[in-house]
Amino acid sequence: MMNTTKKTIAVGSVTCGSDTLFLISGPCVIESRDIMMKTAETLKSVSEKLKIPIIFKSSFKKDNRSSLSYYDGPGLDEGLKMLSEIKSQFGFPLLTDIHEAHQAAPTAEVCDVIQIPAYLCMQSSLIVAAAKTNAVINIKHGQFLAPENMKHPLQKCIDAGNSKVILTERGYTFGYNDLIVDPRSFYQLQALGFPVVFDITHCVRKYGIPSADAKGGMREYLPVLSRAGVASGVDGIFIETHPEPAKALCDAASQLSVYDLEAFLKPLIALHQVVTSYSA
Repeated sequence: MMNTTKKTIAVGSVTCGSDTLFLISGPCVIESRDIMMKTAETLKSVSEKLKIPIIFKSSFKKDNRSSLSYYDGPGLDEGLKMLSEIKSQFGFPLLTDIHEAHQAAPTAEVCDVIQIPAYLCMQSSLIVAAAKTNAVINIKHGQFLAPENMKHPLQKCIDAGNSKVILTERGYTFGYNDLIVDPRSFYQLQALGFPVVFDITHCVRKYGIPSADAKGGMREYLPVLSRAGVASGVDGIFIETHPEPAKALCDAASQLSVYDLEAFLKPLIALHQVVTSYSA
């Protein structure tokens, strides 16, 4: 049965789980200062024009790359410096992911949200370390886990003393090197009573194909998938953006051009307003 007493979670000035659709966005991984600032500046403009609250996201390290030769980010110290500068200059609340427990405390000093990667959502020590910082925790739904079983990592976070949790859907592993989004998952995650986000740019990745390869993603599916998620009642959308996606150092085939974001979001915001009006 659907939980009708869903929590709202404050992330800086963003209220996740309210009647206002929110966006998590930014480059997949932290790249040059120029790229990061161009992205943040455009996101700020989009946020002001469309009145959509944005949490800025980028990773200081991508620890699940397919090859040691692929770019994996600037690392913890340099990455947090860049994120801190973006927060100071543009006022965004920040989200980044961690892969090891020792990264939790320094990350929480800069970022408002600590993200637990999908592959690691059942790692107890990682969740406990993140939860104990008292930051908001975004737990991504593992490709291998039934959506109703996300109650287990959620409960670990609560048992560690932190109930400020967001749950993010990003598709199931299905067949070989493909992800499928099952809309029933939105219902199951919402039933847990916490804000739900739909990560659309990761769910169109083609796994096993180098992320810089044009065949490594199916960007053409982004409009239909995002609309299905919003129509299903998600609270937020996760879209990785880049000034020149084809030249991105990670997930080049699935990131959306930050300059296309305003037009992409307009129908989603309108659809969300219809959904919330109907649900009221």
